[in-house]
Amino acid sequence: MCVFGKVCRMHGQREVVIVTGSSGLIGSATVKRLAEQFTVVGFDRRGPPYPPAVADCITVDLTSEEGVRRSLGEVRERYGERIAAVIHLAAYYNFSGEPSPKYEEITVRGTERLLRALRSFQVEQFVFSSTMLAHAPCKPGQRIDEEWPLEPKWDYPRSKVRTEELICAERGDTPVALLRIAGVYDDYCHSIPLAHQIRRIYERALISHVFPGNTAHGQAFLHLDDLVDAFVLLVQRRQQLPSELTLLLGEPETLSYDELQHTFGRLIHGGERETRQIPKPLAKTGAWLQDAMPLGEEPFIKPWMIDLADDHYALDIGHARAVLGWEPRCSLRETLPKMVAALKADPLGWYRAHELEPPTELEGAAVAPSTEQAHDD
Repeated sequence: MCVFGKVCRMHGQREVVIVTGSSGLIGSATVKRLAEQFTVVGFDRRGPPYPPAVADCITVDLTSEEGVRRSLGEVRERYGERIAAVIHLAAYYNFSGEPSPKYEEITVRGTERLLRALRSFQVEQFVFSSTMLAHAPCKPGQRIDEEWPLEPKWDYPRSKVRTEELICAERGDTPVALLRIAGVYDDYCHSIPLAHQIRRIYERALISHVFPGNTAHGQAFLHLDDLVDAFVLLVQRRQQLPSELTLLLGEPETLSYDELQHTFGRLIHGGERETRQIPKPLAKTGAWLQDAMPLGEEPFIKPWMIDLADDHYALDIGHARAVLGWEPRCSLRETLPKMVAALKADPLGWYRAHELEPPTELEGAAVAPSTEQAHDD
């Protein structure tokens, strides 16, 4: 939970880094690593989940001008006015695809409020977590670089592009780094689209055999550890970086949807996975029916996703290599067996960790041992 009191004295003269969204998957890992070298202040919403205990935690409401000023006032009182870096991860995200005023209120205007309140501080770097989906997709054989056209296709990446523009307009003298990040995962998975793909194959669902796009296309991913490496390098080398820096961060290899299907099929069931391409109108009708008449858990695949099924994202990370000296150490290909091993070791725990409704047989298997043990006693 929050650590107050004499935190600044405990950390001596260490430089201060603020991480917003510090209790999330990316935020928690970033805080933990940065705390090895810096005094890390976590900015997060009120209530659980709480940031890790290594951070000083300050509650912040990005929708409130006064709330943001008050939170930064606590920073000034404890640590002074010099901030080495602000890593801004907090944003609104919803896989439903439905328009929401929260994208504007939290992601765009929340960032504006934060920048405005930071003007009275000496901020040496402002890092913004954006997305590779800000760019137009490419064709297989092409690679997207930082100069590739911008073409955000739904509200989440659109809000990121608007926020990038706002940051560049409002940054003043503060150096900024805009990171357009690929889909993040870790050894346990913790990727919403990958978790649902694994689930469909694990449950042998009929829908796991069809796909409404070109199965030779795919999207770039990035291991959480490699993303955190980039954050650490950015803070460490902030004095040598350009005042406005845009970087694409992802793995140089993009696995196709078909290869993911075959790999998950082999790892989970020991055999190949045949996937047929189906017409988009048929897929969209099926997704609409599932969405309109859900049986139990709300379906993951929404009608709006069908139009994006053909999108291909392969990244050119040469700029990150040259400017930051950053190179991914992990790969999705090598991590897929770890994800499936985690599922097989504790299926029910894996489902719950990914907030998925487990099959009935898993729920029953979890209850049976405890019932038998109680009877034996």
